[in-house]
Amino acid sequence: MSHIAAEPLLAGAASQDASPLGEAPLDVARLREEFPVLQRKVHGKALVYLDNAATSQTPQPVIDVFSDYYGRYNANIHRGLHTLADEATAAFEGTRKTVRGFLNAPDARQIIFTRGTTEAINLVANSWGRANLAPGDEVLVSMLEHHSNIVPWQLLAREIGFTLKVVPVDADGALDQVAYLELLNERTRLVAVNHVSNAFGTVNPVADMAVAAHRAGALILVDGAQAVPHQAVDVQAIDADFYAFSGHKVYGPTGVGVLYGKRELLEAMPPWQGGGEMIRTVSFDGSTFAEIPHKFEAGTPAIAEVIALGRALEWVQSIGLGAIGQWEQELLRQATRDISKIDGLRILGTAPHKAGVLSFVVDGAHSQDIGLLIDQLGVAIRTGHHCAQPLLNHFGVDATCRASFAAYNTREEVDIFIAALNRVIGMLR
Repeated sequence: MSHIAAEPLLAGAASQDASPLGEAPLDVARLREEFPVLQRKVHGKALVYLDNAATSQTPQPVIDVFSDYYGRYNANIHRGLHTLADEATAAFEGTRKTVRGFLNAPDARQIIFTRGTTEAINLVANSWGRANLAPGDEVLVSMLEHHSNIVPWQLLAREIGFTLKVVPVDADGALDQVAYLELLNERTRLVAVNHVSNAFGTVNPVADMAVAAHRAGALILVDGAQAVPHQAVDVQAIDADFYAFSGHKVYGPTGVGVLYGKRELLEAMPPWQGGGEMIRTVSFDGSTFAEIPHKFEAGTPAIAEVIALGRALEWVQSIGLGAIGQWEQELLRQATRDISKIDGLRILGTAPHKAGVLSFVVDGAHSQDIGLLIDQLGVAIRTGHHCAQPLLNHFGVDATCRASFAAYNTREEVDIFIAALNRVIGMLR
């Protein structure tokens, strides 16, 4: 049993009419009107999109950013003196300020733009890790991790010779916090853990884990890809040394993400990639490098995507993360209650603190078959190992079905999902 409590930011009973202090309940019908894709049909059925943990859909105000950028001020940033370059630079750097506020980071210069969470973690591994890890050191990851927070450390461990250790989970899919505290020791240099599990939805107590890591003299990197769409994140309150997330999980575009790092760490870290933008001077005798954040942003970035990410975060904040998280909890409770009535179905991941993720297996039916057939009924879910093979193997399965919820999903869609699932299971048995 754990004696470190998970943050109660995504869980806890709430009445259907309750709303977070200062936030109105979601007007889901009006909100759905902002998403063009939700108006389409799939195989003649109205689309029910429940694959939000993989990629959330994008509202029209975010989509409009692309036509606005390419139609009015398409130009490279930072290096131009003409009007279009100035406008593009201002919009790009405006997103950096938006992300700073979104994460409550102390300084916008601590916000690094990447291609996503995966690249952000690889940046830390290849820059901080190469400079600071040595044979005999230990890095802790958890059983809940996405492959993107496992494989970079494995690759680096093979090269450098440090040891990778794994924090186990209990039968509910919650991290064993007693084991975590026991694994921490004077050789631990880094704890790399997700804030919310993409496979099970488990919410990890990252603020308490950070306290314990720092007490042991270690840093903590938090994969926040599955957290930022559902709750307010304060990197200073967590005391995260690094925090990463992706745009396409939070109603934004693909191909863009964020790495936050403490300033003293980022300033001490060497560049990861070389090229334009990240330099101060270049000669054939050597180069000097730009200050943060530009030191880690080599080459022309995904300018339109970064600007659109800023618009997505503004959109989320205008809706209210507290209201979004609470609505998703209502949908999760409804779906969990109804799906539990299906004979031969087993839910994986029943931790008391969960985000809106529901993973399950069905006796006598392969997850892939369920996913293919339920798509014929207009319902989009994810099937497979969810880039969490070690976790699923631990629970004795090679794949699950996963339904995951977003602000625009409805109670009626949950009913349609359950009815379609029952129909598909009946066909497969």
